Amino acid sequence: MNEGLSWLGIFRLGLVQTALGSVVILTTSTLNRVMVVELALPAMIPGFLVSLHYAVQISRPRLGYGSDMGGRRTPWILGGILTLGIGATGASAATMLMAIHPTWGFILSLVAFLLIGIGVGAAGTSLLVLLAKLVDRRRKPAAATIVWVMMIVGFVVTTTVVGHYLDPFSLQKLILITALVSILALAVTLLAVWNLEERAFANKKHETPVAKKSDFMIALKEVWREKDARRFTLFVFFSMLAYSTQDLILEPFAGAVFGMSPGASTQLSGVHHGGVLLGMLIVALVATLGQKAGIAALRRWTVGGCIASAIALVGLAGGGFDAVNWHLDANVFVLGIANGAFAVAAIASMMMLAGHGSSGREGLRMGLWGAAQAIAFGLGGFLGTVGIDLARLVFTELASVYGLVFSIEALLFLLAAVIGLRVRTPELTNDREIPSFGEIASVEILGGR
Repeated sequence: MNEGLSWLGIFRLGLVQTALGSVVILTTSTLNRVMVVELALPAMIPGFLVSLHYAVQISRPRLGYGSDMGGRRTPWILGGILTLGIGATGASAATMLMAIHPTWGFILSLVAFLLIGIGVGAAGTSLLVLLAKLVDRRRKPAAATIVWVMMIVGFVVTTTVVGHYLDPFSLQKLILITALVSILALAVTLLAVWNLEERAFANKKHETPVAKKSDFMIALKEVWREKDARRFTLFVFFSMLAYSTQDLILEPFAGAVFGMSPGASTQLSGVHHGGVLLGMLIVALVATLGQKAGIAALRRWTVGGCIASAIALVGLAGGGFDAVNWHLDANVFVLGIANGAFAVAAIASMMMLAGHGSSGREGLRMGLWGAAQAIAFGLGGFLGTVGIDLARLVFTELASVYGLVFSIEALLFLLAAVIGLRVRTPELTNDREIPSFGEIASVEILGGR
C-alpha cells in the first residue's frame, strides 16, 4: 500500500467517471434540446430541471457520511450509477409523456432529475473519496486529471454515438437509447470497481465503520468547525461560481460584441476547452514529476490559476472595447489554460485534504466540497445570464454590459485566491509541516527559500 493505487487502478476508477459522464450528458444536453426544439417547450423548463439536479446535490455531505459509516465506497458508487441510470431513463420517458400530458410529464421529470442528482452525488463523492484514500500523494494531481479527462471522453463518445443512432429521431428511440447507455454505464462501472477496493486494502487492516456513530448534524458541525475544511469549502464555492458563470455568456459575447457567427462562436468554445485540457495536463505533469513533495507546487497552481483566470477575464472585459484588434481566440485559450490549471489542482487538493482532520470523515468532507461545487455550478450559469440582463438596464453599449459581468467574475476568482491563501494542508514530509498558502506566498515575495 506504500505505493498506492497503480496507474491501471487509477484508469479503472476513471472509467467510472466516463460512465457517469455518458449518462449525465444525455440529461443535460440531449433532453434539453428535445424539450426546447422538438416539443417547443419554454427553455426555462429544462433549465429548471438541470438546476434541480445540481440543487439536490446539497445532499452530498449526507451521502458521504453514509459511506463513512459503512467504511466501504464501492456499494455507494454502484448504487449511485444505478440510481443515475434509473433517473435518466425516467427523464426520457417523462419527456415523451410531456408531449401527451404536460403536467404529469413535468411531475415525472421532477422525480427523475431528483434521482439523477442523488445518483451523481452518491457515485461522484464516493469515487473521489476512494481515489483520495488509495492513490499515492504524488500521483493525485495526475489522477485528478485522468478522471476529469475521462469524464470528458464520456461526453464526447456518448454524444457522437448517440447522435448517430438517434436519427431519424423518435421519442421512443430516445428512451431506448438512454436505457441502453445507462445499462452499459452500470456494466462498465461494475467491471471497473470489481474487487478493486478489497484488493487495495488486502495488505492492511480493512477500513472499519466509525467507532462512534454520531448524529449526522453533529458530525457535520464537527467538520465545519475545522478551519481548513470550512475555508476550502468557501474556496471551492467562489472559484467554481466564477468558473461556471462564464459558461452561458461567452458565446453570446463573441457573437454580440465581436460579430462571430454561430459556427465561429462554437469553435471558440472548443478553443476554450482545448485550453482547459492543456492546463490540466501541465499541472498533472509538473506536480507528478516534481522532485519535491507535490503539495507546495499544487497550492501555487491552485491560487495562481485563479489569479491567471481573473487576469484573462479582465482581458475579455477590456477587449470588447477594441473588438477589431483584440485577439479573442488567444485570450479565450489563455483563459482555458488558467481554468484547467486551477480546476485540476483544486480537485487534487480535495483528494489530499479529505483525510486531514477528525478521522473517519473523508466522505463527509468530500461531500461538503462536492455540494459547494454543485451549488456553485447551478448558480453560476443562471447568475451570469441574469447579470447580463441587469447590466443592460444600466449600459447601452454591449461591450460595457459584458465587461461588467466579466469583471465581477474576475473579482470572484481573486476572492477565491485570497481564501485559498488561508487554507493549510497539514501534510507531513520528513516530519516537517509544509507551510500554508500564505506562508509560501510571503516567502516567495520576500525572495526567501
